[in-house]
Amino acid sequence: MHITEGILSAPVLITGGVLAATGTAIGLKRLDYDHVARTGLLAAAFFVASLIHVPLGPTNIHLIMNGIVGLLLGWPAFPAILTALVLQAFFFQFGGITTLGVNTVIMALPAVFWFYVCAPWLHKKNPWPIVAAFICGFGSVLAGALLVALALVFTEENFLRIAELVVVANLPVMIIEGLMAAFCVAFLKKVQPSLLPGYTGDRTTWEDKP
Repeated sequence: MHITEGILSAPVLITGGVLAATGTAIGLKRLDYDHVARTGLLAAAFFVASLIHVPLGPTNIHLIMNGIVGLLLGWPAFPAILTALVLQAFFFQFGGITTLGVNTVIMALPAVFWFYVCAPWLHKKNPWPIVAAFICGFGSVLAGALLVALALVFTEENFLRIAELVVVANLPVMIIEGLMAAFCVAFLKKVQPSLLPGYTGDRTTWEDKP
């Protein structure tokens, strides 16, 4: 779901840049020192997962993993995803410099949104954590595809058909990402539940830190 250079209009690019800068600033403010290593690891996973592109019609599909990144990080998903996108743009020419803001919003904003929806369910009794993780993985890709569609439509109405194809083409990715997120959460609950948000020692709580 990388949007390349020369496609989007200036207003869309500016809006994306402002939103990405705001989200990144909030993410850095909420990034605890103890979670820097985790953030770097998830940024690396995002970087590697989205390198493999499969051409499909007018677009390319690839794993994104923004759902699991958002679920484990919350707002720091913004700087993590931005860092990965910068490296991809410089080293592999995926996306572009002018579209960094828009691409960051496309992948990070849904991740943060579904974090708030799904994270409170991660410490409930089974099967709710697995269901919540699947919804987060599926929903993050779906929302990202819809944001791509909106960016294209707001640039040029003639892109409507292409926007529809982008959403449809990513349906298999949505399912795969949902299953991957569910597996990751099930695994972490067994071996390292402290990595899941809301965990505090021998009990769990859910708080939205200011």
